[in-house]
Amino acid sequence: MSRALSLRRSLLHLHHHRPKPLSPTTPPPPKPIQNPFSPLNPARKFCTSPTPTPSTNSEVRKYIGYTALVIFCGAATYYSFPFPGNAKHKKAQLFRYAPLPEDLHTVSNWSGTHEVQTRNFYQPENIEQLEKLVKENNEKKARIRPVGSGLSPNGIGLARSGMVNLALMDKVLEVDKEKRRVRVEAGIRVQELVDGIKEYGLTLQNFASIREQQIGGIVQVGAHGTGARLPPIDEQVISMKLVTPAKGTIEISKEKDPELFYLARVGLGGLGVVSEVTLQCVERQELVEHTFISNMKDIKKNHKKLLSENKHVKYLHIPYTDAVVVVTCNPVSKWKGPPKYKPKYTTDEALQHVRDLFKESLEKYRIAAAKSSDDNEPDINELSFTELRDKLLALDPLNKDHVVKINRAEAEFWRKSEGYRVGWSDEILGFDCGGQQWVSENCFPAGTLAKPSLKDLEFIEKLKQLIEKEEIPAPAPIEQRWTARSQSSMSPASSSAEDDIFSWVISVNLSLY
Repeated sequence: MSRALSLRRSLLHLHHHRPKPLSPTTPPPPKPIQNPFSPLNPARKFCTSPTPTPSTNSEVRKYIGYTALVIFCGAATYYSFPFPGNAKHKKAQLFRYAPLPEDLHTVSNWSGTHEVQTRNFYQPENIEQLEKLVKENNEKKARIRPVGSGLSPNGIGLARSGMVNLALMDKVLEVDKEKRRVRVEAGIRVQELVDGIKEYGLTLQNFASIREQQIGGIVQVGAHGTGARLPPIDEQVISMKLVTPAKGTIEISKEKDPELFYLARVGLGGLGVVSEVTLQCVERQELVEHTFISNMKDIKKNHKKLLSENKHVKYLHIPYTDAVVVVTCNPVSKWKGPPKYKPKYTTDEALQHVRDLFKESLEKYRIAAAKSSDDNEPDINELSFTELRDKLLALDPLNKDHVVKINRAEAEFWRKSEGYRVGWSDEILGFDCGGQQWVSENCFPAGTLAKPSLKDLEFIEKLKQLIEKEEIPAPAPIEQRWTARSQSSMSPASSSAEDDIFSWVISVNLSLY
């Protein structure tokens, strides 16, 4: 009984002391203000911010979850994106590359510095297929970019949207021996063209260093050889056929439409796809190549003479040295014949200094030495100069002191390689550039043949001073050439003055390893 009475009293106590509900018109009672610095406030000296509520914690967790989801999706996309099986850059061992689609084409430029992947890589076999291809893509509003052999080091011809290559359109269509003209499909390579017209006693007026370009490409990009009296290669074009999206196939020439002709001759493929080219050729002839070492002081004295008295001339400037390698080429004299000259040094003697540096460097970089022995590489005595130079640079390409030693060894090689060489123009005007390269080429006016401005040599002096001041590991050579002007509007050597000359400087070629 006493327990029941006690329970009743407790319930009555709770009933009398519970808070009464507020009416809609009754304002809530004010909360007592607590002094944060009061002794009764336990958080007075530690924190004055309110305690997080459960809803705040929920918001934080939600945004953390969103952030993690975004990071995961980005990582999954990054590591799952299809890459070529021989990709040099492995991103992570946790992930495996997604299998490449069967219709995906990986296209790289000649020097291997740029590549792109596309599902649309077309190789028409004749002009009818090319016309159909251009028309269909135009109707679908799909973009395609003409690409030749990909020799441009900047990858200008590569496009993810789609490319058209004329490698299968590579025929010599017509040879006019009397007028010295040849009509070819644009996909034929320079070397194939030269070999195809040898029997007619014809060749091209000038050449770039490498013969792997397609004719359409070498013309469209405004490529050049060397010789202050000789224009860039686009000036050899007499007429050309252009497959366009809007007007179909059109034939353009100086006589039919000079304005469009001079614009499209160096058009970078932007006005249409070049399908055929008619070139003005010259008689095939033998040249005498003379290579010798000079220096900037003597070059300045003889610059005008060197440009005006030689059909072809180029300089090879070697950073961190005063050496300038001069290479001239001229037709063999009908009266004197080829020069009689006995070289002072053999090829092995000229290469010995470079070989010694290579052996010394292998001892210094022992890891590279072990790797080279494992790869079953050819004997050092079988390597050419450019191969030795590339391998030397590969050991430590960003070490300025190492590169300086290589450059000095190169200067010594050229000093011992002075002499003459006789050969056909299409065989002797090339230049062994070496391996993979980043190339920066500049073209600028250099006065006239009668009055050179010498700004071309000033440019080289400033460039070499900058290299030395900034201690840039710049390997040799810095190549310098000259051409006459071009009438093509988009040519770097475009000019309305007939006697203008232009200097082309292939700045520091940095090999990739």
